[in-house]
Amino acid sequence: MDAQTTRSTAVDVAARITGYATQPPLQRFLIRCHEEFKPDHSGALADYIPELKRANPAHFGIALATIDGHIYEVGDSAVPFTIQSVSKAFVFALALDLVGEERVEAAIGVEPSGEAFNSIRLTNDNKPFNPMVNAGAIACSGLIHEVDGPAAFERIRAKLSQFAGRELDVDDAVHASETATGNRNRAIAWLLRNYLVLQDDVDAVLDTYFRQCAILVTARDLAVMAGTLANRGVNPVTGIQVITPHVVARTLSVMTSSGMYDYAGEWIYRVGIPAKSGVGGGIVAALPSQIGLGTFSPCLDSHGNSVRGLKVCEALSARFDLHMLNRSADVRTCIIADYDVLGISSRRSRQPHEQQILDERHSDIRVIELVGALNFASIDYVTRRLAVEPPNAPLLILDFRRVPDITAAGARLLGEKLTLLGNSGVTTILTGLEMTSAVWTTIRAAVTDPQRLRRFDLLDDAIEWAEDQIIYRYGGFTESRETAHLGEQALLADLAPDEIAALAELSTTRRYEAGHRIISAGEPANSLFFLQRGMVSVKLPSGVRLASLGPGMEFGEMAIIERERSADVWADTEVKCLELPLDAFADYRRLHPQIAMKIMRNLSALLARRLILANAKVDLLSAY
Repeated sequence: MDAQTTRSTAVDVAARITGYATQPPLQRFLIRCHEEFKPDHSGALADYIPELKRANPAHFGIALATIDGHIYEVGDSAVPFTIQSVSKAFVFALALDLVGEERVEAAIGVEPSGEAFNSIRLTNDNKPFNPMVNAGAIACSGLIHEVDGPAAFERIRAKLSQFAGRELDVDDAVHASETATGNRNRAIAWLLRNYLVLQDDVDAVLDTYFRQCAILVTARDLAVMAGTLANRGVNPVTGIQVITPHVVARTLSVMTSSGMYDYAGEWIYRVGIPAKSGVGGGIVAALPSQIGLGTFSPCLDSHGNSVRGLKVCEALSARFDLHMLNRSADVRTCIIADYDVLGISSRRSRQPHEQQILDERHSDIRVIELVGALNFASIDYVTRRLAVEPPNAPLLILDFRRVPDITAAGARLLGEKLTLLGNSGVTTILTGLEMTSAVWTTIRAAVTDPQRLRRFDLLDDAIEWAEDQIIYRYGGFTESRETAHLGEQALLADLAPDEIAALAELSTTRRYEAGHRIISAGEPANSLFFLQRGMVSVKLPSGVRLASLGPGMEFGEMAIIERERSADVWADTEVKCLELPLDAFADYRRLHPQIAMKIMRNLSALLARRLILANAKVDLLSAY
């Protein structure tokens, strides 16, 4: 080897090492699996279908799909092969969806057979043991054929394409080979016809079955198909709802007990992930709410399962503790914060007498912030926490902004609790939920009288609304009141009447319609405003609200220490205010330095209160 070749080889090796080092941990793990198991040449190609013997035994691909649509791929993950028996799980799901559970269960059992996939044996009541063996799969194809006749296969191909997220084709050579040699399957089909499990033309149903087994897929396709099952029937790549969550649960159940044929018990013991294999060399495995795995390696063991594929699944489950029966979760972590509004008010600034009511009645508003996917057990914990002191806060706010999902069982339990609370006089406000969110839809459907629920997109809006209810109930609601006297302004506290009058003479009365932007972020800070009537909101350019202000409050006061506006101020209602130009105010301060000191002291107190409030919220969250 010459020096140039040596240098080129060294560069290639260095590049591979660098590339490996920058890969995500899961990708690196799959690469290691591929390198470790690729030298394993044990097993043999399927030979009962002659065309399958043409497969390349060196092919080995791994793909993994997350439920947010990310795909990890290693090796021959894009090499097409026929889906074979892996199709059985997805066609079973289609049959459940198309003809209904009752019809499917009348024709097919759900018990493991403990025998090979192509066993010619039925249950005592003359039904296939389950849809994962050939007899059950042929029966599933027959049920679909009863509905669609000659179009049955196209229905199957289209549904499997939805699962895969792309249009799938058929290997005509494998279809022809299977048709020519499928006498054992013919015997099974005629046995089913004898017991009226099949009610259509046997040859037509068999052709549908043979063609579905000859559909071409890749390891990547299988990962996406498994990811769709793991994602409650929603394709994680396309976002399409391919099948209902109810059907997914039934499909995964049978995959768990029977998907790996007479190796099923060993599989669930060692791997613990619902799976299905095929003699084409594919394995599909779906771990609910986490991942979908697809592998391809055509050499099979004595049970008809891919040798390398089994090893990948075992290694993945063992390395990351993915066995579905070895779960650990503490339901107490579903509540991130539980508090009343003492020191944790909304962004709405209040008049002193209004704030006094809130300080006195702070325990009348209870806020519980939830986090994570909520299930039956976590909602049970929440309902028990609702009975903990304070037991009967008349206003309960449940914040769901950190909740991506809630199970139907959890929603039913929560719905019953919210109904009981409503009957006892508690008003429940749900926040962090948009009208179109799946969580809101699930909860709303579970509540006896959803009209009694209040819903806000933002937690701060809910707290403000609850505060308004408390203030109104205890006689302090003064939103429409006009405050003409500048002496009520916090910024001008402790100023003498003549000093306030002098400032009033420097000010100009301004009026604004609702929806008008009074101050714009980025413009020069050249005046401050004293609000006399109406409501304004201080917002970032992004639309995030920083504060809402009412009569007797000031805005734009940061102009005293800033040169440029940092936020917008919008009129929420018709507004009347006094505008004090800063140049005139500066002349006044030079003539009356003692007044300037009072105003700066008041501004410091205002900023300190805001900082205390912000710190209280930080302390609250850090306590959980």
